[in-house]
Amino acid sequence: MSRCNKMVDLGRRHFLRGGAIAAAGAATATVLPAEQARAASGSALLDYPANRLGNVADLAVNEPVDITYPDEDSPGILLKIGHAVEGGVGPDGDIVAYSVLCPHKGWLMSYRADDKSLNCPGHFSRFDCEAGGQQIWGHATQNVPQFTLSVDDKGDIYAEGASDLIFGRPSNVL
Repeated sequence: MSRCNKMVDLGRRHFLRGGAIAAAGAATATVLPAEQARAASGSALLDYPANRLGNVADLAVNEPVDITYPDEDSPGILLKIGHAVEGGVGPDGDIVAYSVLCPHKGWLMSYRADDKSLNCPGHFSRFDCEAGGQQIWGHATQNVPQFTLSVDDKGDIYAEGASDLIFGRPSNVL
């Protein structure tokens, strides 16, 4: 039996290495429109319509105000922390807003004033309101969505987007 001298002994490592190189080449050759590229990033800002949530004068330190954003089916809280925090707005950089739907299973979370956290009664996930909604503990696999805020010259607070997909939303738009 004659054997072709152009045959190559292709082992699993060679095959996988070649596949990885081909995939990397295909990925770099793909050009995404700006919106798709932003949506593909891990910290994509989600574009929801701007809504007025309240006024700076109506907030007391560490007393959350119930809000809904971006619509009535999406509960959240508006909160004045008392010192400048990540994503904070207002004169002191201490006003933040979060969805109160747990990103794990959508349970309605409650605010705990003593440690400034959002807590899920379902599977006990906890999120730090002083650190951009970062997960402290639990089953969730992402941080709680923080709403992007702005304050106008009258002290009115507006939500203009969300840091992550709000639980139960099939896409990034209404």
